[in-house]
Amino acid sequence: MRNYDLSPLYRATVGFDRLADMMDRALTTDGAQPSYPPYNIEKVGENDYRISVAVAGFNEAELSVDVKDGSLIIAARKEDSDEGKTYLHRGIATRAFERRFTLADHVKVTGATHADGMLHIDLVREVPEALKPRRIEIASGNSTAIEAEANEAEAKETETA
Repeated sequence: MRNYDLSPLYRATVGFDRLADMMDRALTTDGAQPSYPPYNIEKVGENDYRISVAVAGFNEAELSVDVKDGSLIIAARKEDSDEGKTYLHRGIATRAFERRFTLADHVKVTGATHADGMLHIDLVREVPEALKPRRIEIASGNSTAIEAEANEAEAKETETA
Protein backbone atom coordinates (compact mmCIF):
# COMPACT_ATOMS: atom_id res chain seq x y z
CA MET A 1 0.00 0.00 0.00
CA ARG A 2 1.29 3.42 -0.88
CA ASN A 3 1.53 6.11 1.73
CA TYR A 4 0.50 9.60 0.76
CA ASP A 5 1.73 12.68 2.55
CA LEU A 6 -1.19 15.05 3.05
CA SER A 7 0.69 17.61 5.12
CA PRO A 8 0.67 20.15 2.24
CA LEU A 9 -3.13 20.11 2.46
CA TYR A 10 -2.96 21.10 6.10
CA ARG A 11 -0.81 24.12 5.25
CA ALA A 12 -2.85 25.22 2.23
CA THR A 13 -6.33 24.99 3.73
CA VAL A 14 -7.84 26.96 6.54
CA GLY A 15 -11.01 25.60 8.04
CA PHE A 16 -10.86 22.34 6.10
CA ASP A 17 -8.71 20.45 8.57
CA ARG A 18 -11.53 17.99 9.21
CA LEU A 19 -11.71 17.11 5.52
CA ALA A 20 -7.96 16.59 5.40
CA ASP A 21 -8.15 14.41 8.53
CA MET A 22 -10.83 12.24 6.94
CA MET A 23 -8.78 11.83 3.77
CA ASP A 24 -5.71 11.03 5.83
CA ARG A 25 -7.58 8.33 7.78
CA ALA A 26 -9.04 6.85 4.59
CA LEU A 27 -5.66 6.62 2.90
CA THR A 28 -3.70 5.32 5.89
CA THR A 29 -5.98 2.41 6.73
CA ASP A 30 -4.89 -0.85 5.23
CA GLY A 31 -8.31 -1.50 3.72
CA ALA A 32 -9.33 -3.99 6.40
CA GLN A 33 -12.35 -2.39 8.00
CA PRO A 34 -13.63 -4.11 11.12
CA SER A 35 -16.81 -6.05 10.47
CA TYR A 36 -17.83 -6.77 14.05
CA PRO A 37 -20.43 -5.95 15.16
CA PRO A 38 -22.68 -5.68 12.13
CA TYR A 39 -24.65 -2.44 11.81
CA ASN A 40 -27.16 -0.59 9.64
CA ILE A 41 -27.44 3.11 8.94
CA GLU A 42 -30.89 4.19 7.86
CA LYS A 43 -32.52 7.47 6.97
CA VAL A 44 -35.84 7.61 8.84
CA GLY A 45 -36.82 11.19 7.95
CA GLU A 46 -35.67 14.24 6.07
CA ASN A 47 -33.07 15.08 8.72
CA ASP A 48 -33.36 12.02 10.96
CA TYR A 49 -31.06 9.01 10.92
CA ARG A 50 -30.70 5.80 12.94
CA ILE A 51 -27.70 3.57 13.46
CA SER A 52 -28.66 0.03 14.50
CA VAL A 53 -25.90 -2.19 15.89
CA ALA A 54 -26.32 -5.91 16.58
CA VAL A 55 -25.10 -6.37 20.15
CA ALA A 56 -26.54 -9.75 21.07
CA GLY A 57 -25.20 -11.01 24.37
CA PHE A 58 -24.49 -7.55 25.86
CA ASN A 59 -26.65 -5.75 28.39
CA GLU A 60 -26.99 -1.99 28.91
CA ALA A 61 -24.34 -1.92 31.64
CA GLU A 62 -21.74 -3.44 29.30
CA LEU A 63 -22.40 -0.98 26.44
CA SER A 64 -21.24 2.62 26.16
CA VAL A 65 -22.16 5.30 23.63
CA ASP A 66 -20.03 8.46 23.63
CA VAL A 67 -19.72 11.52 21.41
CA LYS A 68 -16.23 13.00 21.37
CA ASP A 69 -14.51 15.35 18.92
CA GLY A 70 -17.11 14.89 16.17
CA SER A 71 -17.10 11.10 16.47
CA LEU A 72 -19.70 8.69 17.77
CA ILE A 73 -17.97 5.90 19.70
CA ILE A 74 -19.85 2.69 20.52
CA ALA A 75 -17.97 0.28 22.78
CA ALA A 76 -18.74 -2.91 24.68
CA ARG A 77 -16.84 -5.06 27.10
CA LYS A 78 -18.24 -8.35 28.36
CA GLU A 79 -17.41 -9.41 31.86
CA ASP A 80 -16.17 -12.98 32.08
CA SER A 81 -19.00 -15.07 33.48
CA ASP A 82 -18.10 -18.36 31.80
CA GLU A 83 -16.81 -19.96 34.97
CA GLY A 84 -18.11 -23.49 35.28
CA LYS A 85 -19.66 -23.54 31.81
CA THR A 86 -18.70 -26.04 29.13
CA TYR A 87 -19.63 -25.12 25.59
CA LEU A 88 -20.11 -27.72 22.87
CA HIS A 89 -20.43 -24.92 20.33
CA ARG A 90 -19.92 -21.22 20.94
CA GLY A 91 -21.36 -19.16 18.08
CA ILE A 92 -22.49 -16.02 19.88
CA ALA A 93 -19.60 -13.60 19.77
CA THR A 94 -19.27 -11.55 22.93
CA ARG A 95 -15.81 -10.17 22.34
CA ALA A 96 -15.06 -6.59 23.24
CA PHE A 97 -15.38 -4.05 20.46
CA GLU A 98 -15.18 -0.37 19.68
CA ARG A 99 -16.90 1.06 16.60
CA ARG A 100 -16.39 4.69 15.55
CA PHE A 101 -18.54 6.79 13.26
CA THR A 102 -17.48 10.26 12.14
CA LEU A 103 -20.41 12.63 12.47
CA ALA A 104 -21.08 15.22 9.79
CA ASP A 105 -21.41 18.89 10.68
CA HIS A 106 -24.59 19.80 12.59
CA VAL A 107 -25.47 16.14 13.33
CA LYS A 108 -26.40 15.49 16.94
CA VAL A 109 -27.11 12.27 18.81
CA THR A 110 -30.61 12.50 20.28
CA GLY A 111 -30.85 9.16 22.07
CA ALA A 112 -30.04 5.47 22.28
CA THR A 113 -32.19 2.44 23.04
CA HIS A 114 -31.32 -1.21 23.60
CA ALA A 115 -33.91 -3.89 22.88
CA ASP A 116 -33.90 -7.45 21.54
CA GLY A 117 -30.13 -7.56 21.06
CA MET A 118 -30.10 -4.35 18.98
CA LEU A 119 -28.66 -0.98 19.99
CA HIS A 120 -30.46 1.86 18.18
CA ILE A 121 -28.86 5.30 18.13
CA ASP A 122 -30.97 8.18 16.83
CA LEU A 123 -29.36 11.14 15.12
CA VAL A 124 -30.76 14.41 13.83
CA ARG A 125 -29.23 16.95 11.46
CA GLU A 126 -29.98 20.48 12.67
CA VAL A 127 -28.73 23.11 10.26
CA PRO A 128 -28.70 26.59 11.86
CA GLU A 129 -30.92 29.23 10.27
CA ALA A 130 -27.86 31.28 9.36
CA LEU A 131 -26.56 28.46 7.15
CA LYS A 132 -29.84 27.61 5.41
CA PRO A 133 -30.24 28.94 1.89
CA ARG A 134 -32.28 32.10 1.59
CA ARG A 135 -33.52 34.14 -1.32
CA ILE A 136 -32.29 37.73 -1.73
CA GLU A 137 -34.74 40.10 -3.36
CA ILE A 138 -33.34 42.14 -6.20
CA ALA A 139 -34.51 45.73 -6.00
CA SER A 140 -35.00 47.82 -9.11
CA GLY A 141 -34.09 51.46 -9.24
CA ASN A 142 -31.07 53.48 -8.37
CA SER A 143 -28.66 52.64 -5.60
CA THR A 144 -29.26 55.86 -3.66
CA ALA A 145 -32.82 54.78 -2.85
CA ILE A 146 -31.55 51.45 -1.55
CA GLU A 147 -28.93 53.20 0.59
CA ALA A 148 -31.58 55.53 2.00
CA GLU A 149 -33.82 52.58 2.95
CA ALA A 150 -30.87 50.86 4.62
CA ASN A 151 -30.05 54.02 6.60
CA GLU A 152 -33.70 54.35 7.71
CA ALA A 153 -33.78 50.74 8.86
CA GLU A 154 -30.52 51.21 10.77
CA ALA A 155 -31.86 54.34 12.46
CA LYS A 156 -35.02 52.48 13.55
CA GLU A 157 -32.91 49.67 15.02
CA THR A 158 -30.80 52.09 17.07
CA GLU A 159 -33.92 53.86 18.36
CA THR A 160 -35.45 50.61 19.59
CA ALA A 161 -32.23 49.46 21.23
